[in-house]
Amino acid sequence: MAEKLKRPGGELASRPLHFFWIVDCSGSMYGEKIGTVNHAIQSTIPDMVDAAENNPNAQLLIRTLKFSTGASWVTTTPVPVEDFAWDDLEAGGVTDLRKAFDLLAAQLTIPPMSDRALPPVLVLLSDGQPTDDYKKSLDQLLHLPWGKKAVRIAISIGQDADDSVLTEFTGNRELVLQANNAAMLTKMIKWASTAASMVSAPASRIKQDDKGADRPGSAPADGLLPQGGGKAPLVLDMNNIPNPDDIGEDDVW
Repeated sequence: MAEKLKRPGGELASRPLHFFWIVDCSGSMYGEKIGTVNHAIQSTIPDMVDAAENNPNAQLLIRTLKFSTGASWVTTTPVPVEDFAWDDLEAGGVTDLRKAFDLLAAQLTIPPMSDRALPPVLVLLSDGQPTDDYKKSLDQLLHLPWGKKAVRIAISIGQDADDSVLTEFTGNRELVLQANNAAMLTKMIKWASTAASMVSAPASRIKQDDKGADRPGSAPADGLLPQGGGKAPLVLDMNNIPNPDDIGEDDVW
């Protein structure tokens, strides 16, 4: 019986999977909104560690990018999920989304990305409208090979969020998650954090219908949404997204 092939120096190494939290820290996020974001993301870490342990073929690496007046990396280099600690964010300033996209695009090239990496996961949280001209920077981001392949999810916080901008980012309005109170924001953040555990799902599970199920704004009847134009090896189960209608009328942002 033939021996299993091994790379020089040892067994086949796991592939890096980069997960990015991209958080709006503008003044309108002050108070309960940013507090909920801090608490919810902190609470997702143990579940993400468990999911990573159950996926030995991927090394989950986390980074946090914040934007308000300007943008900056909270996590300066990718951190293995088991070593990741959330630093609480504070809110204040305007919404310089363009600068956030510029910083993100600089990290989605080779290098610093590895050509062996799995599709990255980008989760954008925002409660308002960009105060700068973001379109050129977003276009550049989405034309990068890793920008195209990325799993792009947005969480729309409150009724003043510009969902059209978030849909431009995700490429599919099904992946703009509505969060109009603290409970729903927590649920949406926890759902988005599970996307990392789905990136290595086999490509054979991707389902499309004859009408182009992966077009922006559409999803297959069975709720499985292919990413990356059906080319990236993962499927997101849209049936598991919490229902944003399950909130009290007097308890909305």
